[in-house]
Amino acid sequence: MPPPFPITDEEVERLRADTPGTANVLHFNNAGAGLMPRAVLDAVKEQLDLEARIGGYEASARSAAALRRPYDAIADYLNCDPTGIAVVENATVAWNQAFFAVLDTMKAGDRILTAEAEYASNFLSYLKAKEDRGVIVDVVPSNDHGELDVDALRSMIDDRVRLIAVTHVPTNGGLVNPAEAVGKVAREAGITYLLDACQSAGQRALDVRKIGCDFLSATGRKYLRGPRGTGFLYASPRALERYRPPTIDLHAAKWEGPERYRWAEGAARFENWENYEAGKIGLGVSVDYMLDVGIDRIETRVEALAALLRERLESLPGFSVHDLGRTRCGIVTFSHPRLDAVDVQDRLRARAVNVSTSSAASTRIDMTKRGLPTLVRASVHYYNTGEEIDRFTAAVEQLNP
Repeated sequence: MPPPFPITDEEVERLRADTPGTANVLHFNNAGAGLMPRAVLDAVKEQLDLEARIGGYEASARSAAALRRPYDAIADYLNCDPTGIAVVENATVAWNQAFFAVLDTMKAGDRILTAEAEYASNFLSYLKAKEDRGVIVDVVPSNDHGELDVDALRSMIDDRVRLIAVTHVPTNGGLVNPAEAVGKVAREAGITYLLDACQSAGQRALDVRKIGCDFLSATGRKYLRGPRGTGFLYASPRALERYRPPTIDLHAAKWEGPERYRWAEGAARFENWENYEAGKIGLGVSVDYMLDVGIDRIETRVEALAALLRERLESLPGFSVHDLGRTRCGIVTFSHPRLDAVDVQDRLRARAVNVSTSSAASTRIDMTKRGLPTLVRASVHYYNTGEEIDRFTAAVEQLNP
C-alpha cells in the first residue's frame, strides 16, 4: 500500500487557523490535552446555550442526532459496529468498567499479565485486585527496544491467565507497544485482552479487528482534540457475551419486574444515565474532524514531527532523549542532569510554551528500571510545525545552565 498523501503546508495553515489556541501558545502538550478546533468549541457552546435557553431535557431531545453521532464516528475510526461503543466520562471510567467486569469473573490464583510501562491508574487497580481477590499480577519483560516482549508474553501463558492488559502508548515516552502482536497471542490462547489506547487514539490508526482486543478504552481530550470530561469504551461481541458491567443503573439495564432486570443491548450497558451531553456532542465532532483530515495522514505527520524534535533535542548539549521502541509516536521525553523537569515546564510556560512532565509515579516499574525520576514530556500533533520545533528547541537551549 502506498504511503498516505501528506498533509500539505497549505492544509496545516488552514488547520491552524481553525484552531484558536495556536495564536496564543506553542502547544507541545497534546498528550495532556489537545487544542480543540473551532468546530468542536462551537458544538459544545451551542449545546450549552441551547440547554440554557430551553432546558436540559428538552435540549437533549432536540439534539438526538448529534448525541448519536459519536457512536457512529468512533465505530468508523475503530472499524467496529456502533453497538460496541460506550461513551463515558473519561478513559479511566472506560478502562475501569472493562477491568472490573473481567475481575468479577476471576478468583484467587488467577493471573493478569501486563507491561513494564503500564500506567499508574491501571496498575493501582491490579494491586487492589491482588489485595481484594488474591489474583496474581505478572509483568511481562520488555525486549531490547523497550517494547513488551511478545515472545516472553507467549511463554508466560498458562491456564490461570485470565486477562492481558496493556497500555498501547505509555504516558512517559514515544514507545508504541505491539498491540496487534499481543492480540494474536491473546486470541490463540483464548484470553481476554484489554488495550488502553488513551494516548494513541487520535494520533494513530486503531482497527480493533486487526488488534484483536476484547476491550479498548480511550479519552476525548488528548489527540482526538475533544472536550475534557469525555471518553469511550469499545467492547467486542465476545466481551459482551462474557462479561457484565460492575455497576448498573436505569440506563445500563431495564427493571422489568420486582425481581428481574435486563441489561441494555450492546456496550450501552457500560454507560450510566447522566452524562456531559455538550461534551458528548463535541466528542463526535472531534472524531469526525480527525476522520476528515485522515488518521493515516495524521499518524505519518506526527511521527515525522516527533522524529525531528528528538533530533533537535539530542543535538543540544547536556540534554538526553529517553524514548523507546522501534515504532515511535508523537510523545518526546527528555531531561537534563542539572535541570528539574517541573522547573523546565514552568519556565517554558512563562514563555507561552506548553509541555508536561512524567514522574516515576506514573509508570513506576519502567522508570525505576531505567533510573528516571522525572522527565519533560513534549507531545506534538499534526497542526504543529517545523518552525515551532525550531522555536521550541531554541527556548529549551536557553534553559541550559
